[in-house]
Amino acid sequence: MNPLAYSMFIISLAMGTTITMSSHHWLMAWIGLEINTLAIIPIMTKNPHPRSIEAATKYFLTQATASALVLFSALLNAWFMGGWNITTMSGLPSTILTVALMMKLGLAPLHFWMPEVLQGISLSTGLILSTWQKIAPMTLLLQLPQHVNIYIMTSFGLLSIFVGGWGGINQTQMRKIMAFSSIGHLGWMILVLKFNPQLTELNFVLYIMMTAAMFLSLMSTNSTKMTDVSTAWIKTPTLISFSLMTLLSLAGLPPLTGFAPKLLIVMELIKQNAIILASAAMMASLLSLFFYLRLTYIMIMVISPNTTSSKGLWKMTKKTNALTAMTTTIALMALPMLPTMILMT
Repeated sequence: MNPLAYSMFIISLAMGTTITMSSHHWLMAWIGLEINTLAIIPIMTKNPHPRSIEAATKYFLTQATASALVLFSALLNAWFMGGWNITTMSGLPSTILTVALMMKLGLAPLHFWMPEVLQGISLSTGLILSTWQKIAPMTLLLQLPQHVNIYIMTSFGLLSIFVGGWGGINQTQMRKIMAFSSIGHLGWMILVLKFNPQLTELNFVLYIMMTAAMFLSLMSTNSTKMTDVSTAWIKTPTLISFSLMTLLSLAGLPPLTGFAPKLLIVMELIKQNAIILASAAMMASLLSLFFYLRLTYIMIMVISPNTTSSKGLWKMTKKTNALTAMTTTIALMALPMLPTMILMT
């Protein structure tokens, strides 16, 4: 792709998210979501392959449906309430809007597009789709915690945690594993959104840090399958060691960063007397823990044979850049900074 055109699409992507985050009018928020969607479609198809074209088509159809529901709910709310203010929502429009935004985020049971789309695009585009593209819909949800239905939120959140765990167990493609990981983490955020929006915001920031670190590590080693990960130790043992700890952080194991948001969410649910809900979420997270631990086992414990007939690479094709090192460090070492981050939120 032409660098000038690519830069224009990236700027449009940033502009669409900024418009949605800064708007108080539903029409402007919808315009920002549309700019966001239309800007990433050419980025998805920068490698002219049938698989990427298919992924872009699936993404466009899903996002267009969700955008239509957002616009319909905004029109319905303007009819009922007599205004386009984001913070003023009535019952039926808020329910339709919640479902539409969850479709944009890729939450279960509206998650079917997420693994397929992520599998058909490059790792760099997958990084944008898993992190940046979630910011605008999540910002809208964070502005509406008092208007959303608590039963819809908890049902979608708990189902997403289960689907994120069950779906990733049998996968061998790294992009699909990261897609189901994203579904599971977003489920934890939605589960506590009604009770404590600040905790959802903190969890979302940490999720972006950890997911970006994992994607950048995969991009550095050019690993798209489990077999690529198993042979990456020979090329770059230091980066793979940090990738292993990033996976354990995504799994939520102490004393890494990912443990803190899960602990805080469980404590908040117990504080709200939702003990059964917290227990179900913790049991469901064991499913995702299984495939995270399987990945770490493949990374470290499985060593490729010394004599092989394949012409494998003996060194990295890309150098690890400063961004990969910085995001990995933040994803692993952010636990001591969490009290300050909680006070800021």
